[in-house]
Amino acid sequence: MTPRTGMLLLTAGRLMREEIDSALGARGLSLRHVSALGHLSREPGLSYSALARRAGVTAQSMQATVRQLEKAGAVARESPAGRGRTAELRVTARGRDLLGELDGVVRAAEEPLLAGLSEEQRAALAGGLRQVLANGWRARHNESPPIQPPPPLAPTP
Repeated sequence: MTPRTGMLLLTAGRLMREEIDSALGARGLSLRHVSALGHLSREPGLSYSALARRAGVTAQSMQATVRQLEKAGAVARESPAGRGRTAELRVTARGRDLLGELDGVVRAAEEPLLAGLSEEQRAALAGGLRQVLANGWRARHNESPPIQPPPPLAPTP
């Protein structure tokens, strides 16, 4: 029997998450930190609520994540704090540096899973997965994704 594509995606996703969680955990970080930084770098000024929706977590959970990033100097609030006020969040220079470091962590974690695939196969896989993600968003929300997934990163020499 041929494995279902969805099950292959789930298994590959679990393996990837385990690799990345392990590598990030060694730095005291999580995928939630990477997600927050990535979303804010593409869409500066997002509020906690908007950021939480993008990441698929509660606003309270995202507030805790952003507080950790603020403490590390990676994210800055550009609106006054206060109950009922919308925070405008931005990635700082330190946050951009950290995002670059985290991209290296992700690259290193994914490399064993992509071993043996040519650059063309990797590009095709990434393109297919971007389409799957866009389809999933449209099916769930009955609209186009609020942002397109980032294009594939340039191949590493």
